[in-house]
Amino acid sequence: MPSRLLILSATMNRLAARCHPAIARRLAVRLGGRQAVRLLAAGLLSAMPWLAYPACIDEDKPDLPAAAAAVDLVPAPRALLQALVHDALARNKGLGAARLLAQAAQQDVAEARAAKLPQAALIASISPGLSRGAGLEANGSQVQARAGLTLTQTVFDGGRAGRVIDWRGQQAEAARLGLVSTQEQIALSTTSLALERSRFRMQAVIWAQHVRKMACLVEALDTLVAADRGRASELVQARKQQQQAELQQQQSMSQARQVEARLRRVVGDGLPGTEGMAALLLAVPDLPELLTAAERAADIAQLDANAAALGAMARAVEAGNRPQLSWTVSANSLLAAGGASPRSAGLSAGVTVSVPLLNPAIEHSTQAARQRAEAATLQRADQLELRRQRIVESHEQAGAAFDRLRRVSLVLRDSDRLRNFTLQQWQQLGRRSLFDVIAAESDHYSLRVQYVNALHDGQQMNATLTSLGQGLTAWLQ
Repeated sequence: MPSRLLILSATMNRLAARCHPAIARRLAVRLGGRQAVRLLAAGLLSAMPWLAYPACIDEDKPDLPAAAAAVDLVPAPRALLQALVHDALARNKGLGAARLLAQAAQQDVAEARAAKLPQAALIASISPGLSRGAGLEANGSQVQARAGLTLTQTVFDGGRAGRVIDWRGQQAEAARLGLVSTQEQIALSTTSLALERSRFRMQAVIWAQHVRKMACLVEALDTLVAADRGRASELVQARKQQQQAELQQQQSMSQARQVEARLRRVVGDGLPGTEGMAALLLAVPDLPELLTAAERAADIAQLDANAAALGAMARAVEAGNRPQLSWTVSANSLLAAGGASPRSAGLSAGVTVSVPLLNPAIEHSTQAARQRAEAATLQRADQLELRRQRIVESHEQAGAAFDRLRRVSLVLRDSDRLRNFTLQQWQQLGRRSLFDVIAAESDHYSLRVQYVNALHDGQQMNATLTSLGQGLTAWLQ
């Protein structure tokens, strides 16, 4: 019997050494000898969950030296994003089509300029001939072979050729700006996917930490329930909360895999990590600068080029009703078989003047071209107004997201203190129930997810604002 009491006393001393110092001192002063052994035998273990739960506070904080060493090996997040955008631009077939259209528009400009140069044509024909006349040789037949060379050039056309060149040039500029706009759209979509991937992966990490925390509680409660079956409901509650956290973790991982599948289709395999992505695009651009940059955006410049092209086209149609002057030089040779004159040749040169007298359709076509040009100008003004309105709305959303981020961070700081105090009171003092601990933990991790969502919402809005302003492609450079 004395040996048993010694064993229980030693066990009591070891357990007391693991508890809060104030509790240990109180036990040492107020309890002693047989009384302490009786309390322990009566269920002190089941009344103090801290005896089986010593390591669940701050278990989700990383080891700082290891984390710092890992960060040193990660490339700069801007370089990672720039590489993703570069791969997306290299793989996108729509961008290749836009590049071919821009090149084709340049060929149209070269064609319009070449139309003002002299034009040469070779004409050849062979045909049978029949002649009838008076006299002894009244009838005759022959085969004629004719060849000729014609050289011509328009000297004056009322400015139509120049207006056509202007029209083609503005179309080529619009095609080039369309290529730039396509690049910007690809950069924005790639950046948005990269940020969404970072969002869901960070959520998965948070829920995994919640799972580990609840697993720690479950492990502790397994020991308690083994000694006190009356606390089985607490174990069930902890396991339920652990399963809910695992469900949230799996959902976040599934969403991350879906985003990664879309991102792989855009940039290919071999995706880089997401380390540091949360540190990009944190500064909200100034609204006046964004509104000023909106007028220089590629989309607006493309609409300007389209309106200018239609205006040049209207002037070209109008010039088509003016007099035209051209010169022509031609040489021909005739070879006939079976006739009196088997061979002949000729050379001619002259100037041709063409003056339109009556063309009822020209007025309608000219008016239609002018109206299309005016419509393009109005469309440009409307798109600029819509772009500015979108900038104002996105700027407000970005500011609200980062304000929400700041407020959530303040609440999160107090939430972290509250959940640690609640856990300590439950472990060491027995003043809180397990339900208080679970509620505090769930609220804390939910706030961390809200923090991640607010952070990435603000980043998404900043990416949109940068794209609407100076452009993400320029920002990445």
